[in-house]
Order: sequence, then C-alpha cells, then structure tokens
Amino acid sequence: MALEVTPAVLKKGNSMPTSTRNRLAALTVAAALTLSLSACGQAPWAGLSEEATATPTAKATLKAIVNDLATGSAQHTITAGDAGLTVDYSSTLNMGDWTAGANKPISFTVSAALGTDEGQAIYLSKVSVIPGVTGPTGALDAPSPLVDESDLANGYFMKAPYSYGQTFVLPAIDADATSVTLSFTFELLIQTTPTSSTYAKQTASDQLTVAIAQ
Repeated sequence: MALEVTPAVLKKGNSMPTSTRNRLAALTVAAALTLSLSACGQAPWAGLSEEATATPTAKATLKAIVNDLATGSAQHTITAGDAGLTVDYSSTLNMGDWTAGANKPISFTVSAALGTDEGQAIYLSKVSVIPGVTGPTGALDAPSPLVDESDLANGYFMKAPYSYGQTFVLPAIDADATSVTLSFTFELLIQTTPTSSTYAKQTASDQLTVAIAQ
C-alpha cells in the first residue's frame, strides 16, 4: 500500500523554528505509518512463535536371539534333591542348518552324583522334552512332547561315572519360527540306603534355547 505524507503548511507570517518543524515532520510520518500498517492488516511477523523443536523418532531396537548351542555344545549343572546332575547337550546338525523345515536332532547325556554319597544307586526313570516355538510376534504352534520312559524296574542306571544318553529329533516347525526352547524334565529314583529296596523320587528341570537359521 502506498504511503503518502503531506507536510504541514504554515500560514504566512507564522514562523517556526527549524528544530520544531523537524520534530513535527517526524511525528507526522510516524502517525501516518501507524495508520497505514493498521489499514493494511496484521504485520507479517505477528503471531509467529519460536521454531518448533522436532521430536526425535525412536530407533528400532533389535532383539538378540539366544542360542545355547552357538558353539556347537553346552553343559548345564542342575540339582534334584541331594543329587547333582551334569547334562551335556549337542547336535549333529550344524547350527546353520537348523531351519524351520529341517528335522533337528538334539543329543544329550546326563549323569548324577550324590552330595551325601553312601553308595546308593541313582536311576533315571523318565525324561521328557516339551518344545516351545517362538516367532517375531510371540509363541507359535509347537510339536508334541518327546518322551523316553524306562520299562525297567527302577529305570536307567545313571550314577557317575555312568550316564544316560539320548537323541531326540525335533520335526519341522512353523516357517516363521526364530527360536525353539526345549524344556527338559528328568525323573530320578534314588536308593534310600545302599542295601535298601526302597527309592526316593526326585525331579530336575532344565531348558535349552536354540536359534532357528533363517
């Protein structure tokens, strides 16, 4: 919008000091400028706020997949009452071949020793493995439990230096699987005295998690 300033007109005979005329002209320009801006609307800088600070976007977190057989084998020590069990796990199948569609063998040997050993025998009457399958969003359908139950009177003798050995084969699982957790249960019969025909039952539990190759 054009701004027109009309200088003040002095009548003849009315003289005014130069400084006064300069102040009057300045006031006139300021008043005209104020009126002009009011007529033109809001000033372009009005209503502006401080620049908004952008909220940082959270970075995706990658969750590491546990693999107890990453080195090819693992040894766990567990207890069942007075008995201490040593379990060695391994697989004849390379970890890179542990895919969802493959048959996946898991081998293990277990032996036991007593804390207060007076010569009692230790037997393994039953071992069972419950598979649990996990995918990117949680649990998936899993195969049926794997079980070996002895048909001997007391079970399999497994007191060190003797041991029980077994290989279970995990069948094909869901194609979206990222890992499988094997929950082991070992049921023991421990002779109460070296010459006794009575036995105490103890149970030990363990878990092994293996990553599924993609």
